[in-house]
Amino acid sequence: MAAVTVAQATATAQETVTTDGAALPLIEDPTRVSPQDARELSRQFFDRLVMLQEGTEAYQYVRNTLIEMNLSLVRYAASRFRARGDSLEDIVQVGTIGLIKAIDRFEVSREVEFTTFAVPYIVGEIKRFFRDTSWAVHVPRRLQEARAELAKATEELSSRLGRTPTTRELSQLMSLSEEEVIEARKAANCYQSASLDAAVTPDSENSESVLAAFLGEEDPSLELVEDFHSLAPLIAELGDRERRIIHLRFVEELTQAQIADRIGVSQMHVSRLISRIIKQLRVGLLEPGVA
Repeated sequence: MAAVTVAQATATAQETVTTDGAALPLIEDPTRVSPQDARELSRQFFDRLVMLQEGTEAYQYVRNTLIEMNLSLVRYAASRFRARGDSLEDIVQVGTIGLIKAIDRFEVSREVEFTTFAVPYIVGEIKRFFRDTSWAVHVPRRLQEARAELAKATEELSSRLGRTPTTRELSQLMSLSEEEVIEARKAANCYQSASLDAAVTPDSENSESVLAAFLGEEDPSLELVEDFHSLAPLIAELGDRERRIIHLRFVEELTQAQIADRIGVSQMHVSRLISRIIKQLRVGLLEPGVA
């Protein structure tokens, strides 16, 4: 469907008289107006909007036309979030809310292009949507669906029984095994994360702490886990002798002199070999693909 130009919109449209006696073109299908021409027409409609009384038929026509003419801005912004997995149509609907807010808050006197003013509103609304509806941790879709069903089943049984339902009662209502119900409960914990700075009130009176104060201390050894996983493929690329030297030095914790005796070279040569190997591994860790 071809876009409607400004000339076509103004030349072929019937005129509608506003409450102040002025007139604007009646655009049959504002969604067909090209983005470039929508800018020029939007200026005309915004100039008229500020002169109209909110709630009148003329006001609604001008406002609705502005929304429809600028939907291309929403589609453009929504396309940037296509990879998030949600329906593009859903994202466009959310972005349209941002567009409407921008139209209602735009002031012609600021001499700012409406597109420049509107895009942050549109993108902000879309980002807010993802922030409020996204899972804090990636969870398989089947568990996401099970969490939603679990919430409904829990509410229904709690209302019916007057107490918190047991796992068996939930499994019977949901036609799932008890293990699956437990798994859905664990998935529910991933839906929303709590800040470590969130305030909590302990048992003692008149005292308040943050959540982090009730967690275990950080274990420095945990940082080594990631390092080990990163080092494994790099060590696998070393030659047999280099891997043996690394094993003797850092696993069996032999001295350089002892390693020299084991592999039949001088202690100085072992020192140079260890330095070269460590440098190679360090480069591989800091700059993946280089080693």
